[in-house]
This record gives sequence, structure tokens and C-alpha cells, in this order.
Amino acid sequence: MTSNINLIDALHLLVYKFGAAMQLQHYYFLQLFVILTCISLNIHRSLGVDMISVNHSVSGNQSIVSSGENFELGFFKSGDSKKYYLGIWYKNVITQTIVWVANRERPLSATDMYSAELKVLDGNLVLITESKNLFWSTNISNTIRSDTLVAILSDDGNLILSDGSNSTPPVWESFDHPTDTWLPNAKVKYNKHANTTNILTSWKNSGDPSPGLFSMEMDQSNKQFLVKWNRTEMYSDSGSWNGHTFSLMPEMSLNSDKYNFSYVDNENESYFMYSLLNSSKIRLTLDVSGQIRHLIWAENLMEWQIFTSQPRQPCEVYASCGAFSICNKESSVFCNCLTGFTPRSDTEWLLNDHSGGCVRKINLQCGDGMKGRFLMNHDVTLPVHSQTVPVAGAEECHSTCLSSCSCNAYAYDNGVCSIWNELLNLKQFSPEDGSGSVIYTRLDASDEALGEDAKSGKFPLKLKVIISGVVAIAVLLLCSFSYIYYRRKMAKRIANKQSTEGHPVPQWFNREREAQNLMNENDKQDIAVPFFCLEDILSATGNFSDVNKLGQGGFGPVYKGIFSGGQEIAVKRLSSQSRQGIDEFRNEVILISKLQHRNLVRLLGYCITGYEQILLYEYMPNKSLDTFIFDPTRIKSLKWEKRFEIILGISRGLLYLHEDSRLRIIHRDMKTSNILLDQEMNAKISDFGLARIVEEKTTEANTKKVVGTYGYMSPEYALEGVFSIKSDVFSLGVVILEIITGRRNTGFYQSNEASNLLVHAWNFWKEKRALHLLDHSLLESCNPKEAMKCINIGLLCVQEDPGDRPTMSNVVTMLRSESMALPKPNQPAFVSRRNISNSSSVSSGKPQSFSKVELTITVEEGR
Repeated sequence: MTSNINLIDALHLLVYKFGAAMQLQHYYFLQLFVILTCISLNIHRSLGVDMISVNHSVSGNQSIVSSGENFELGFFKSGDSKKYYLGIWYKNVITQTIVWVANRERPLSATDMYSAELKVLDGNLVLITESKNLFWSTNISNTIRSDTLVAILSDDGNLILSDGSNSTPPVWESFDHPTDTWLPNAKVKYNKHANTTNILTSWKNSGDPSPGLFSMEMDQSNKQFLVKWNRTEMYSDSGSWNGHTFSLMPEMSLNSDKYNFSYVDNENESYFMYSLLNSSKIRLTLDVSGQIRHLIWAENLMEWQIFTSQPRQPCEVYASCGAFSICNKESSVFCNCLTGFTPRSDTEWLLNDHSGGCVRKINLQCGDGMKGRFLMNHDVTLPVHSQTVPVAGAEECHSTCLSSCSCNAYAYDNGVCSIWNELLNLKQFSPEDGSGSVIYTRLDASDEALGEDAKSGKFPLKLKVIISGVVAIAVLLLCSFSYIYYRRKMAKRIANKQSTEGHPVPQWFNREREAQNLMNENDKQDIAVPFFCLEDILSATGNFSDVNKLGQGGFGPVYKGIFSGGQEIAVKRLSSQSRQGIDEFRNEVILISKLQHRNLVRLLGYCITGYEQILLYEYMPNKSLDTFIFDPTRIKSLKWEKRFEIILGISRGLLYLHEDSRLRIIHRDMKTSNILLDQEMNAKISDFGLARIVEEKTTEANTKKVVGTYGYMSPEYALEGVFSIKSDVFSLGVVILEIITGRRNTGFYQSNEASNLLVHAWNFWKEKRALHLLDHSLLESCNPKEAMKCINIGLLCVQEDPGDRPTMSNVVTMLRSESMALPKPNQPAFVSRRNISNSSSVSSGKPQSFSKVELTITVEEGR
């Protein structure tokens, strides 16, 4: 972000000195003057021109803007540092994007900024202070008088120094001295007379524009670009130019309608250049990661999007993680220090600068009779710059490294012993690749328990015993659960067989009167929906034909039925293996029959006979929401406007349950598969089997039986059995984020990005890249303002503390308002699948009361 000279402290000192000698009202007036002055200092003041001359210079918070207002030149402060730079950036891009830096090797201090000035002096454009300290210069020799020299910022981002009195060619231009960015109309060239090429150099890290380790230059002989580490190790190239694209970057052709790439070779120079074919903003940058990235500005998302990069994987960048670290493309964090090592600079690692690598936590103890262990690392690429040692076998290779205090690793492969003092460019493969090698890295005393025996190369005895014990217990538990599951399954098969063969089985009731008596056993109020005979339902569904099956819910299958009069219905048939018993069934019938809202599914009737428990709903032709947002084809039909309507509809339905209905109801199982869509794609909440009625003024309750669906349950409910209206709000937050992203909260189990969607969304929110969460099919239809609002609300709903979550009335108000300032969310609850058992029920201690909480988890399925 742009920062200017901070004079606040100086001005407050002025107030303090004068205040003592002034009357009180004058003192307050001076304070007001200070505030207004400080505000003015935070705004770049454009000079209203696009040039610098003898009579016009740039200093402090001043800037010049190109004639078409595409680019701006001025001073900026990068990150949290106290260093200032002169640079050029996009004028109308909301995220300040620096494309050129003048004094990247010699930044200005805050003190220097008081008098620093960019001006024409002695035939050059210079950045100089009042005390004549020179921080940057065009450094050219010419005979043009200074009073005719002008520096113009062109509308393509090029700073051009030329003779303003005539039309002679420029004497200097920034396009010939790029930093990390290659802009349209700029040349990346090879000068045949001087035998030189202009070079792009990455920033040191995302907060420091000083030259980094990675560079890109033109390879004139092969018509390609080379990417190097430390100007020496070439680790990537673009592939040769074929007249249309580079051979290793064929995806460039996908944007051929936006720019034209060309190659020119003449007697003076050869160069590559690209020009825009429309008003798109495109740039090519050598990123701090060491990758060449071609980016395009997505105006509707208000962010830069990568459409090609080379190399494609960060781990393909040479020494991308520095010394004594390993790069793993399958890990959520690519760079990790080796066991026994720690980052040389935690601050630099946070800024994605891994060039410093890692250092040992504890220095090796060297001397006579040295002992030690090595850690075996499988499936890796061996580091570069090894020393080959003649040995008789693997044990001698091991001993050779152990006897040298400078040796940090060894490998023995095909009779060749290689040892390393420094480890660079170590990469981890997955076991499936089958192309990796084995390297033994040296451990210090604190980590020797992890290592392998110095001679045998096998695991220590203590570790063997621990592993064996864990495996034995796991096998025993697996056998026990399998036996219990088998016994239960066989018992149900026998019962079903007896029923079909005419043997007597328990009959709850066979007539409507008996059914109503049972349903009203603990509830004296009449049920407001009719009882249906099983025969009529069998006829309507074709004996529950698979042809009429709409999907599978947590409690059993759902079928489409048509009564003789032509009325379409949805029939929810509870499975014999379902955990929903008569209490839950009665609960759902009684609740839904009393609820009337356009965003709640309507119950038409019920049936209980034999082992059958059946609910009849209004038919929803578009099935459930999850069948759209998690289907890569159907999701494209859900444009942003419709998704926003669905989010608002679900929220209105929950608001009705919590505050507007005759009963205060907590749903307890809000999820995308329980949101049905009618003919017009209006959202309707369904499945009230787990819902609970609470008193009108009650917002929280406890239960010993925790039931719900993994990924949607709030942490206080899943772990403590405490549920409330804020539990539903949490579930709604998950649903909102799933609708926006098109990804399941639980779909990150084996992902490198995050442990779940909440973590993923929170990371993007912190990085101010929230709009990057949007499902790609929304890029054209998205309303960025509404999308940001929904992401904000979704994160507010999933906050860790229930008290921080909004009520449903707050949610609906925020969704409907176009000007309301939304609060910033706190970190969400990161409930990971790895922390919850996947068994059917688990007991866990409930704090304070020491009662047991039974946890039952549903796996999501579409209907």
C-alpha cells in the first residue's frame, strides 16, 4: 500500500510546545489543524501533469499521472518497513501494483524523505536529497541542456527522458531498465553491438522490492527466455518461439484475442514484445517464488488472475526453499525445514522469502569418537553439488559422513557414495512417482530418537515396540467393530426374512386411529396433516421403484410419486437402518404440520405401518441444492443473481423458525442437501427430524445425544452438546460459503490448500483475496459487492464464539442492505474431520456435569 512521510509526531510536538503558551481554545484549534494536516498527508497529491522538467519536480506525497490516467509515478512505502521507494504503479487498480522501482537497491529512510526530490539535474533524471545525497540516477552522458530535458510518464507505463525541444529519440527510458515486470509495448531484448540483454529480477520478498535471487533474460540463439537462480543456475525456460507461442507455454494462445506477441530480429538487436488488442490490463512478472507469471486484471473480481506460469510448480524452481529445507508439492506449505532445522528468519518465511533457508536448532557436537544418527528420507531428488567418495559399501559411506563434522547428509546408490556439506534443491516426491532416491540427513542430539541406527540402518528397538503396540491395538479394535456390525446386520436380515415369509413380527399399528394414538402419545395436539395408507403410497411410487428414486438422504431414500388424480409428491421412506426412531418421526410430523412459510418445505401427510415410516412432501422438481452446487455441469446454470436469492431465501426461512413462527425452533441439521429447490429454484428448508422446540425466550439448550452432519455442526454442539439458534447460524455460514465456492466444507480432506473450507476461506480473507474464493462459473455474472458481502456474512456466521455470530434477523438485514457497514469477522471455528470419529456414535465427557454426550454423524448425500 502507498505510504507517505509521517509528520504526525512532529506536529504533535509542535502542539505540545505551543499549547503551554496558548489559551485553551487556541490549543483546540491547533489540534484540529494537526488532524486535517495528517489526513492530507495520506493522500497522493497529483501535480496534474505527466512530466517532470527543470521547473517541475516530484517530492513527498506528490505524483505525476500518465495522460490517459493508466499509470502513476510517485513515492511508496512497501509493507511494514520504514523504507521508501520511487516507483510506477497502475493508477486505477484497487490493489496497488508496482511495475517499476527506481531506487530498489538504495531505499530512502523516513528522514531522507523530508527533502528527497525527483528532478532533472545536469543532463539526468535524479533522485536526490537536500544534502546532495544521490539515491538514483539515469546515469547517462549526453550533450542536451538540462533546461530542455523532460521526463514523461507515458500511458503504457514507460518513463521517458528526452529533449523536449525536438522530436529526437529518447535518451533514456524505464522500459530498457525493468525491475520484475514486463509491460505491454516494452522490449525484452538482446543488443548485438553491446552483447547485452535487459534482465528482469524478482523482488526479494513480497514486502521488499530490492533485487531477489531469481532473474529472467533472453536467450537470443534459441529464441526463448531463461530463468536463473543467483544468475548462475538455469532451472527453467519458456521453450523456443514458434511464431505464435513458446513451446513450453502453449496456454498463451488461449488469450490471443487480448494481446499480440511478436519477435523481431534485425542488425542492431533482437527482441520480444507484446501489445494489447483491447483495454485489458495484462502484465508479465517474475514472482518472488521464482515463477514467470502472466497475469490479467479481472475487473469484476477486482484482482489479478494468473493465466500461465513457468515453471508450473513452485518446487520446480531451483533452491526455492533455500538450504537445509525440502520442497513438497503435495504439502499445503511447500517449504519445510529438515528435521533438526529451523528457518533462518521467521519474518522472511512469512513474506514467502525462503532464500535464507534453514539452520540447525542445535550445533553438532564434533570431536573424537563422534556418534550420531541419520534420518532416512525416501522418495527425494538428491541435492546438487555433491562430493563422491570411494568406499567399499554402504556402512563405509555412513562412517565417512559421520567422521566429518561438516558432512550433513549422504546417499549410497548403485555403489556410489555421495556426501553433502550443504543441502540445496532437495525435493520430495510422492511414493506413487517411484522415481525418487534415498538420502540420509544428519540429526543433532535432540532429534536422535527419530533417526535410524548408525550401523544397521533400521528403526531403534524402542520405536519398533511402540509401532507394534499401536498396530496390534488398531487391529483388535477393527476386528471388534467388524464383529458387532456383522451381528447387527444378520439380525436385521433375519427379521426382514420373517416378515416376508409371513411370520409374526412386531406391528406398531395398521389403522389410522392407532397411528394417531401413537403419534399423539406425548403430544395432546392434533396433527394437522392426514394419514395415508401404505397401499396408496406403493401405487403412487410403483412399489418404490428405482426408476422413481430421487436420491438418498441421511434417513433413507426419497421417491417421486404420482397419485391417481395426478398430484406429484415426494415420498421420504425411512430406512430400516436409519437412526431416526419414532420420537424423531413424530417430531418431524408435528413440527412441519404447524409451520407455514414460503421458504419451508410443505408436509402433505404421513404413514406408519409395520416397519415403514413414511413422510409425504410437496414435490420439488429441482431436487436439493447440493445436486447443483457440487455438480461441475449443473453448477454453471446457477448464476450469481440466483445464488444470492437462494442464500436470502434460506436465511428468511431460518429467521421464521427462530423468531417469527408460533414456536421457536432450532433445526440442528442445516446443510445443502436439506435445502430443496422448487420449479422456480426457490429455496425451501426441509428435514425437521432433528429439530427441537425451545421456549420463546430461550436461545440455548443442552442434549446428551448430539446428532447432525459432519462439516455443518458448530463446535460447541459437536463437542459439548450445547445447541442454540447460533448453532443454526453456524451451519448457515457453512452453506453460504459452499454456495459461493461450489466446494464442500469436507471436500478438503486430502487437499494441500487447507483442512476444510472454513480454513480455506479465512486464509483468503486475511490475504485480502476473498473474491478469489468464487466459483469460476461466476466470473461473468458475479456482483463483486454482493459477493464480498456474502463472504463477510458467511465468515461472521462461523466464528468460534457463538456470542460473536449474528442472529438471523441481523443476517437478513445485512443481506438486504446495500449500504450497511458490516463488522469484520473473527477467526472461524476450524472443526476438522481428523478430530472427530467417523463411527456411528462416540461418547465424550461434557465439561462440568461429567455426563456423556453421544455423537452421531451423518455423511452427506444428494437426494
